[in-house]
Amino acid sequence: MPSPNQTDSRGHSTSHQPRPGSAWRSRLAGLALGLVAGGLAYWLRRRWLGRVLGLPEARYYQVRVQRNVRVLMRDGLTLATDCYFPAAPAGKQFPTILVRTPYERRLGFFHAQRFAERGYNVVVQDVRGRFGSDGEFEPFVNEQADGLDTLAWLRRQPWFNGVLGTWGSSYVAYVQWALAVTNPPELKAIVPVVATSRGADSAAPPGVIPFELLMRWVLMLDSLDSRGRRPLWQAMWRMLPPNRERILRAVFAHQSIVDVDELLLGEELPNLRAALRVPRPERYARSDYGPQVGQVQAPVNLVTGWYDVFLQDVLTDYASLRAAGRQPYLTIGPWHHMERGVGNEALRQAIGWYDRHLKGVPGRVRTYPVDVFVMGRNEWRSYAAWPPPAVETCFYLQPGRGLAVDPPAADHTDHYRYDPADPTPSLGGATFMNSAGPVDNRPVESRPDVLVYTSAPLETDLTVVGPVRLVLYVRSSRPYTDFYGRLCDVWPDGRSMNLCDGIIRLEPGQGDLQPDGSLRLEINLWATANCFCRGHAIRLQVASGAYPRFDRNLGSGEPEAESPATFVADQAVHLDAAHPSALLLPVVAAGESGG
Repeated sequence: MPSPNQTDSRGHSTSHQPRPGSAWRSRLAGLALGLVAGGLAYWLRRRWLGRVLGLPEARYYQVRVQRNVRVLMRDGLTLATDCYFPAAPAGKQFPTILVRTPYERRLGFFHAQRFAERGYNVVVQDVRGRFGSDGEFEPFVNEQADGLDTLAWLRRQPWFNGVLGTWGSSYVAYVQWALAVTNPPELKAIVPVVATSRGADSAAPPGVIPFELLMRWVLMLDSLDSRGRRPLWQAMWRMLPPNRERILRAVFAHQSIVDVDELLLGEELPNLRAALRVPRPERYARSDYGPQVGQVQAPVNLVTGWYDVFLQDVLTDYASLRAAGRQPYLTIGPWHHMERGVGNEALRQAIGWYDRHLKGVPGRVRTYPVDVFVMGRNEWRSYAAWPPPAVETCFYLQPGRGLAVDPPAADHTDHYRYDPADPTPSLGGATFMNSAGPVDNRPVESRPDVLVYTSAPLETDLTVVGPVRLVLYVRSSRPYTDFYGRLCDVWPDGRSMNLCDGIIRLEPGQGDLQPDGSLRLEINLWATANCFCRGHAIRLQVASGAYPRFDRNLGSGEPEAESPATFVADQAVHLDAAHPSALLLPVVAAGESGG
């Protein structure tokens, strides 16, 4: 290594010491280079974001925002609204996308920017009683009237070109249905994501309360909007995940749901108490738009997940549209309700959907209207309709806790006892939390109040795509009780990973009475798409609860919100030729797609 003062053959210094003034020139050059690179990154940010998210290529516009516009409702109240506009030459008009949300309109800026930079006006509004909007928030009750009043306001705006789409997930998607069933002529496309048209009567079968979903949703709403009702430190404390879960554990451990609002929020909530009653008040029945879904004329693109709390209701909406002669699009991925992946996929779907139906751009939607993700093989398959063609195959419950395609030869009855004071827990699955989805179910399967039936390890792959049913022949010591089933995929290492499940609530007169006094029940286990790979096994759980996902059946016939008294139920499941209890799976050909 040369010394600092070394010279070359011509006597010139080879020292690495900087010349006077060169240091600040280097820093200035670096700063200039950084500014250029930063400016270039900022200029390309929209294109870069689009590629990261896998969004369709587009012409990008600068976006200007008009905040806190007051939109007048028919009763004199005003709703806070933000408007995003593509910056374009005067006179150029764009379609409009409407988003009405209870989750703070400013939180919708990311999606609003993505749409606006692609040439859409975007209107994001706090629904009645939330954040900047006037009035009282009554879930599901005012969304149709307020949506129509907002549309009337849009018609008066000089920038509105008469072409409208709607966007949003969960409650924000329910709001889309509330408007869509009125068929305004301007509405040309809707994209409901992980949500249903049914409002308060969703996420559970008749008579059953989706208790965990309801508690978490109410707490989330309160945490988001508690800044004006609580000191800031208290609102922030309640929003921390450990503290939130501590509150919910106390609620779920409480022996009665009569006063859970006081445990949850420290005050009485009339709307929550009404939602916990079965049947629910008439105002909630009026907010169920399921019977009107078939009337919707606007093209519909549905996005959901196999572990979404609203999966079954989304499939019901899809079936209603198909029965009415419509051609909705449907995407079902390996997601739960809170998963980020479903939002990214929905954004990709929505941009293509709006380009096609609001702007008339050809080629922006896929060929087959139904895309489903097949778990186990981890691949997407496309179909002309849902459900795809399948062979419904019976796997009969066997003595010795087996599952097989042959009916049992011997008479046999399995027994278990269900105690509402110690309800069978839910583990993973379609819940309203980040730990939803597939979870190893062996801790639940080891309980004495759960029957477990498992097939032999499979010699070849078995692919199941479609609705799953369970037929049980049962007896119970109580006229009021529940029966619950869950399908699992058992891996060679012993893990039992849940796929889908369902529950039925019994009262006198329900079920098909058999000559011997037993009842034949058919339980909808929702739907799935899964390849049970070679060496894996099929497993069925049978129980009488999945708490807190579903509220407990007390065994008394009284609503849990009215009486905390509990009664133990002794349950029997019959397995023989006269009582062929069976799991019914829709089996499709390996690799079959596009049918």
